[in-house]
Amino acid sequence: MDMSKIALIMIDWQQGFDDLAYWGNRNNPDAETNGAKLLTHWRKAGLPVIHVKHDSTAPQSRLHPSHAGNAIKDIVAPISGELVYGKNVNSAFIGTTLEADLRAQGISKLVLCGITTDHCVNTTTRMAGNLGFDATIAADACATFDRQLPDGRVFGADVVHDVALASLNGEFAAVKTVAQIIDG
Repeated sequence: MDMSKIALIMIDWQQGFDDLAYWGNRNNPDAETNGAKLLTHWRKAGLPVIHVKHDSTAPQSRLHPSHAGNAIKDIVAPISGELVYGKNVNSAFIGTTLEADLRAQGISKLVLCGITTDHCVNTTTRMAGNLGFDATIAADACATFDRQLPDGRVFGADVVHDVALASLNGEFAAVKTVAQIIDG
């Protein structure tokens, strides 16, 4: 992968997602470790890293700014000089200056990862593709939870994760592993 003009977008790696009693069954317990590997690689290469966190407007949410769960997990926490964008919708491009800031820096390629695969990672990746960015999603550095339809049918987190990635692949982004991204 050509590493010029490419940014890593770390999406919603927030402590509030650790509350499984609230969120339910989750897939990919190695997502944070894989995200940290990607982040370490990016930092060593001196490439731009951008963090996004969900600032829920619902006071009871684990991701509300008044809740401890709003904080980014230590394993992937920003360091000095890394931008952090707060959002209150699924896409990191809505209500933020992310797109303008990327374009001002001449960044045309993005690698995205985070929580949850089928919500904020998916929506941000779709918008990135629609906005003309060359997007890659790190499949093994993403995770999600079981989802349920109103009729009671439950879809396991692994299925939800895989279907979300399949719907992105080739249309909005390339889907790769962390190792494939690092190895280029």
